[in-house]
Amino acid sequence: MFTLLADAPAAAPVFAAAKIALERTDPRDLVQQASSAAFHANKLGQILCCTQALAAWAVINDRLPRPLVVAGYSVGELAAWGIAGLLDMPAVLALAVERAAVMDAATLEPSGLAAVRGLSQAVLEKLCHGHSCFIAIVNAPDQMLVGGTHPALAALIANAQTAGAAHTVLLPVAVASHTPLLATASRIFGEKLAAAPIRDGLPEGIRLLSGIDGAPVFDVAAGAAKLARQIQQTVDWAACMDNIRSSTVSKVIELGPGSALAHMMRDEMPEADVHSLAEFHSLVGFMHWIGQRKS
Repeated sequence: MFTLLADAPAAAPVFAAAKIALERTDPRDLVQQASSAAFHANKLGQILCCTQALAAWAVINDRLPRPLVVAGYSVGELAAWGIAGLLDMPAVLALAVERAAVMDAATLEPSGLAAVRGLSQAVLEKLCHGHSCFIAIVNAPDQMLVGGTHPALAALIANAQTAGAAHTVLLPVAVASHTPLLATASRIFGEKLAAAPIRDGLPEGIRLLSGIDGAPVFDVAAGAAKLARQIQQTVDWAACMDNIRSSTVSKVIELGPGSALAHMMRDEMPEADVHSLAEFHSLVGFMHWIGQRKS
């Protein structure tokens, strides 16, 4: 993380605000020192994901043509609200801290997420119902994340394998994000959002998508309510990708960390020009790609 952004002057205010959110630890130092377990702690993970997206945006914002379609995956949707101009950068990071705190407080048993590939949503929903698990994120018709307590997820994974799942894995996260198990956290975070300094409307040339259904945000208050609800409701990332594709965008940029979303978008839009910032060795190379037209 931050390989391309650490020394970029435009990103310096983001790192300074993240240092406050991390209780005076510079995120650029932290990522060089933290253990894998620390990285996957809920609070740290949410802050770092938002920091990466906001730092990248600070560096590339002025170089991108409009109009733009903006979408965020899980906590990335909170960062997307900052990128879309509805929240300023310190507010995004402060809300990331609040979001993690209420999710942790609402997690009363060891819980998490598991990835399941190779089953239809209808089949997986039946399996989930039998084990008190829930579909957390839909990435594709046969690629989903499910959430629940650890014993419930273990039983679900075993049954999914028996049912013909091509791949199953328990993910290194400690909360059952986007499931009804976090209904209390969702309600409290909604109250935090209602008190947050959210702007009244989107800037011209920006379309922001809601994670739970892929629909554009036209009413900011209604969009904020959906942003809070996604803590306890399935994120339909497949719908977000469908909306992006129907928008006939010329390029798709994943701000990171990593490039998993870029890989998904290539599967969804094989004809499109898709890259993650993490795939570039320099900002110069990235800016050169931004200026290119696909032949």
